Amino acid sequence: MKQAEKKKLGLLDIFGLGVGGTIGSGIFVMLGSGIGYTGRSIVLALCIASVYILFAYLYHPIMASMFVMPGGDYDMRAMLLGPTMTGFSALVTLLNGFGMASFGMAFSSYFVSVFTSLEPYQNLIAAALMLVFFGMSLGGTKMMSSVTTVITFVLLASIAMFVIMGVPQVKPGFWSNEDGLFWANGAQGFISAIAIMAFACQGTTQPPVSVMATTKKARRTIPLGILLITITVGIVYALMGYVASGVLPVEQVMGQNLSLVAGEIFTPTLFKVFILGAACCAIMSSLCAGIVMQRYPLLAVAEDGWLPKVFKRTTKNGYPYMVMGLLLAFSILPLFTDLTIDTLISLVMIPTMAINAYMNISLIKLVKDYPEQWKNATLHMPTPVFNVVCVASAACALAVAYYLFKDMNTTSMILCVVVIAAMIILSQISLRTGSVKKEDLLAKREEIAAAAIAATAAED
Repeated sequence: MKQAEKKKLGLLDIFGLGVGGTIGSGIFVMLGSGIGYTGRSIVLALCIASVYILFAYLYHPIMASMFVMPGGDYDMRAMLLGPTMTGFSALVTLLNGFGMASFGMAFSSYFVSVFTSLEPYQNLIAAALMLVFFGMSLGGTKMMSSVTTVITFVLLASIAMFVIMGVPQVKPGFWSNEDGLFWANGAQGFISAIAIMAFACQGTTQPPVSVMATTKKARRTIPLGILLITITVGIVYALMGYVASGVLPVEQVMGQNLSLVAGEIFTPTLFKVFILGAACCAIMSSLCAGIVMQRYPLLAVAEDGWLPKVFKRTTKNGYPYMVMGLLLAFSILPLFTDLTIDTLISLVMIPTMAINAYMNISLIKLVKDYPEQWKNATLHMPTPVFNVVCVASAACALAVAYYLFKDMNTTSMILCVVVIAAMIILSQISLRTGSVKKEDLLAKREEIAAAAIAATAAED
């Protein structure tokens, strides 16, 4: 794959992409649900969830510390998965457009809470947001990362305002369990909160690994960036959880988004500033980071033959306009259906977590196949410890998938099963009809490994 862009991204860019990709619609939509499961101990649940999701995506930092992989997540999957699972994961990559649609829906719902006269145009606002950000992606990865960095700092400033003004208003006795609402629903409720809030912590790994091709000293910058992002997200979320569950009675905020607490903390003017500066900027940063992290993996999907040849086309500057146009279509069409945000997210997350579990276990064999790269990896560790970590990380990924599926209604469960089955069947059809040849995939795996080793050597 030709990479037209030079290595321009540094640690600050990676940090902006990761934090911007993580602190998005999830925390503003799901925090009330997490509080409903565990009460005020949501503060501890959020700290653990930020680490929990890092384990669920263990293969990202591990492989990023071993190789420089131009295709990011897609290249990683190609090295670890068999032919059918490779096709399955390729189609899951395209389904990420559904997740972006959920960002648009969440943005428009917050936006019209401030500009109430625009409420009848929510879908059009969401679609316009998609068009604007996909249009900006024509400017290249550096431009998008710069936009994300600016948005991220506006977002963090708004959240800081929420925390600074909210902490003094937290009611006394927060850490006490005299009312039974610190460990609401006991251990089971706490575990459920961790699993559910892990969704809001997504983004700490995928945006960074997807821009390895344009990152300076990627094998060191990416893992370090992921660590800093995880710590930052854990701290920011814990503080938000502290305010969200401590200002108003827990029973009142269960199942509600942050606008309820924000309305209590802020004056009407500052409330609008918070909604636009925090909620809307959070969603925009997630959308921006999402578009960036899909560029190279989707081009790799097209080049491998899982999509018609027309989707390989790029501009003179290397921008894959055809496949990105397809992703845009997947991001806009759901806006005009009856699918909810929760359903769209679950349709992406459940198959993704199943793949992650497989990938994390496969790391055990990978380090045996590439002992030299593993020996020189930034995150090298003793083999027995590494094996235990891989098994534990696979269990983390499966737990996320289980809890998301468990909470779906019957119709959504059926739809999820149908989507997964359809992706497997389409993968098999592509292989059986020769659209994608197994021998080509195996050769591609060797090419990816060789290119990754060469890129790693060049970086050193």
